[in-house]
Amino acid sequence: MGYEIEAQFLGGAEEIGSLGLYLRLGELRLLFEYGLTPSKPPAYPAPAPPVDSVFLTHVHLDHSGMLPRLTTEYDVNVYATLPTIAVLPLLLNDTIKVADLEGFPIPYQKEEIENLMDNMIPIDYGKSIELGSIEVVPHNAGHIPGSAMYEIKNEKSILFTGDIQTVNTHLVWGSKPVKTDILIMESTYAGREHPKRDEVEKEFLEKIDEVVGRGGKAIIPAFAVGRTQEVMLILAKSDHEIWVDGMGRFVTNFFLQYPQYLKSGKKLKKARNKMNIVKRRSDRRKALKGEVIVATSGMLEGGPVLHYINHLKNDPKSAILLTGYQVEGTNGRLLMDRGILELYGIKEKIDTEVSFFDFSAHAGHSELIDFAERCSPEKIVLMHGDNREALAKELKERDFDVIMPKNEERFFL
Repeated sequence: MGYEIEAQFLGGAEEIGSLGLYLRLGELRLLFEYGLTPSKPPAYPAPAPPVDSVFLTHVHLDHSGMLPRLTTEYDVNVYATLPTIAVLPLLLNDTIKVADLEGFPIPYQKEEIENLMDNMIPIDYGKSIELGSIEVVPHNAGHIPGSAMYEIKNEKSILFTGDIQTVNTHLVWGSKPVKTDILIMESTYAGREHPKRDEVEKEFLEKIDEVVGRGGKAIIPAFAVGRTQEVMLILAKSDHEIWVDGMGRFVTNFFLQYPQYLKSGKKLKKARNKMNIVKRRSDRRKALKGEVIVATSGMLEGGPVLHYINHLKNDPKSAILLTGYQVEGTNGRLLMDRGILELYGIKEKIDTEVSFFDFSAHAGHSELIDFAERCSPEKIVLMHGDNREALAKELKERDFDVIMPKNEERFFL
């Protein structure tokens, strides 16, 4: 080979969050993702060296959250799909709002978000981006609408997965393996499997029927980007009075503008039209008289979902149905582990029933193994997971050369 490929994770190698991968291929310097960890206080990646181009796989903050800072410093092009570009300002402006409310240092200003949006270059699955002698091809990652994996075609090919889901959901088609020499793969669910999707959905709908049947309300906290829309598609099968509140309703409208990135734009539109949308404060009173409420945020760290829980916290007939992984240290995790929730600064005992349903948008352990095998790489770099060893062990048993770099450690491919 003409030169070695130098690589360095600025964050997100050994943990889920603050992802950033710097790659130097000869003279060309690329950055994949530049996120933050929305913890309390937020955690940030290491400062980025000068780069020529940036590739963003999807809009979630652990992948995108520090891009305004980067483009202010380097005035560099950032490549992403149209749904990602559409939703990005919504999440970044919310980051400023949350930092302000929580009293954390604000990582950037609104003007820096505007600068970033001026530097965004839209891309599409399967269409090559040429950078000198290198070609970069985006592929569907199956995680949320518009999420991309990046295939770097050079003397040696590299596939950077971002977050992937290999099974089809109601919202998007699962990702397909891409033959490559070097696979740089997420490992969020290393060592853990997901239950069968159709069984989870059946239990979820049955639980809602049970809660409503006993005279309670089902509160469904859901991530605004991806999960709210998936839950809407599942709930479209039920006949309950459903209300949708929070950022997820705006995101749904953005996604509907790009139906080519959805499994069925028609079905999502139909689902949205079947729901009652909270548009003003008075609608929240109406929602509390309904039967099912889907609201942001997914980990109960803020957002309108807390308003509904505050009203129903003493009602054992009602239930909070969690639909996403609750990260250690979050309000949602506190509720799952101890039945306590911090509501507007006060920790309170919650009497409503709490259940968890695994609607993860990430591939599980054996799906990751299967994906890696079908990419048939010479080397696998594992990132973005806190239990990479579980995945590495099994991959090594299958004769793969596995690398598990630490954050900020330079390595060569």
